Amino acid sequence: MTTKDPGAAGLARLAGLFADETRAACLLALLDGRAWTAGELARHAGVAASTASEHLGKLVAGGLLAEERQGRHRYVRLADDRVAQLVEDLAAQVAPGAARRPRTLAAAGAGSAMARARTCYDHLAGRLGIAVTDALTGLGLLRQDTGFALTDPGLAWFDAHGIPLARTGRRPLARGCLDWTERRPHLAGVAGAALCRHALDAGWCVRIGSERAVKVTAAGDRALSELFGIDAAALR
Repeated sequence: MTTKDPGAAGLARLAGLFADETRAACLLALLDGRAWTAGELARHAGVAASTASEHLGKLVAGGLLAEERQGRHRYVRLADDRVAQLVEDLAAQVAPGAARRPRTLAAAGAGSAMARARTCYDHLAGRLGIAVTDALTGLGLLRQDTGFALTDPGLAWFDAHGIPLARTGRRPLARGCLDWTERRPHLAGVAGAALCRHALDAGWCVRIGSERAVKVTAAGDRALSELFGIDAAALR
């Protein structure tokens, strides 16, 4: 008699949560790290509010989303960074050529902006994220040869620039996250999140539009050049 693998049912349930285009669209939108209302996600996915609510209920029940209520409003966000990593990793497996060609100039512009610079849950991605990751590696602050790890000079660099690294909890200090547009890993983990938060708080980047895209500011141009030796013009 064949004994079923006890993990098979759970894996099948998890795969089923992703196996719907509306739910996938909601999960991808929530990679911006913010909480969205059900109405906002309904408009983003192009479905009725009742339809979005039904799908979001399944994602909450399945442990992929966390729900918060404030008055009449219902907010949802990705449950944690592990869910964000799973969503981004799955998105990275989609071949670039499989994506639909943008139908409008606005859609093409939004796609270009996402490819240039965006947030991936709580860290930087796109060409900007890759450029920063490569710069940290080139400066000897980050190692990629045996998996992502900050070096001792890297830890000192974060401390010297007033970017605190929370070293409690199960989240790794540094890890690679496969970038779905660049097809290479960018910096994630505690260090990636801290650097992204600092970049936004310091005004190096600002969010643009309703997607995850960010734009490097004039202050960001100077910081990228002075701290990392990055020519911001190459990111445009």
